[in-house]
Amino acid sequence: MIEDDTTQEASVRPPRLLTGVDSATSDRANRWWWDHDAQNYHDEHGEFLGTYAAGGDFIWCPEGLREADIGLLGDVVGRDVLEVGCGSAPCARWLAGQGARAVGVDLSRRMLGIGLAAMAADGMHVPLVQATAESLPFADGSFDVACSAFGAVPFVADSAGVMAEVARVLRPGGRWVFAVNHPMRWMFLDDPGPEGLVVRIPYFDRTPYTEADDTGAITYVEHHRTVGDRVREIRSAGLLLDDIVEPEWPEGFDKEWGQWSPFRGQYFPGTAIFCCRKP
Repeated sequence: MIEDDTTQEASVRPPRLLTGVDSATSDRANRWWWDHDAQNYHDEHGEFLGTYAAGGDFIWCPEGLREADIGLLGDVVGRDVLEVGCGSAPCARWLAGQGARAVGVDLSRRMLGIGLAAMAADGMHVPLVQATAESLPFADGSFDVACSAFGAVPFVADSAGVMAEVARVLRPGGRWVFAVNHPMRWMFLDDPGPEGLVVRIPYFDRTPYTEADDTGAITYVEHHRTVGDRVREIRSAGLLLDDIVEPEWPEGFDKEWGQWSPFRGQYFPGTAIFCCRKP
């Protein structure tokens, strides 16, 4: 069927804001959360992520998939690379060690501070910038590659806006690869055992997950998008989707991370990695 111009135009419009929690609330809550939980997070996961390793490391997901093994970003030597939601920036440090001109951006000052301390001990310097992914403080066409390993995308209200911002700062031909919780995981409890195999929440319910303090103030927000939502966000930003990688649980890998576990990993994916490029 041949679509008319009106149908084509409508199909690439950014999706509506799929949330009752706005950008300002998400920004404020998650800035607070990651500032306050940064050390606990690194006490639990820092070694796995390579935060304190010489030269850092680039781990895409709790399944332990490494960029060194899969090469989703391609050759980064001599390229300008932006890590969005870099946290303590072990990925950006690793990219710099591969010859990239890497820059990291994150909402949390405390997460960036842990990264700066790790770099001081490592003798490596990667520029780190505190900012929201919904408004990247870089000029148009500044980067050849952008990436995000569970950073920023699930924690912003306007993730379609993030896609547009990334597209803006990429040069023509640039790559954008980001990893998030697999959208189907929204249906299940964060339980690594049998209880985590029972559907509890409708896949199509985009009500954000929130936590609040004793006063009712929201202190943590995570936003859900379906696979279709993600594809429309990518397309509305003028980007092309080349692949969606769904890592299988590695044989013999026994490390649990929250809901990720060998038990659940044998039934369905925990991570989705969207591989995009700018025409």
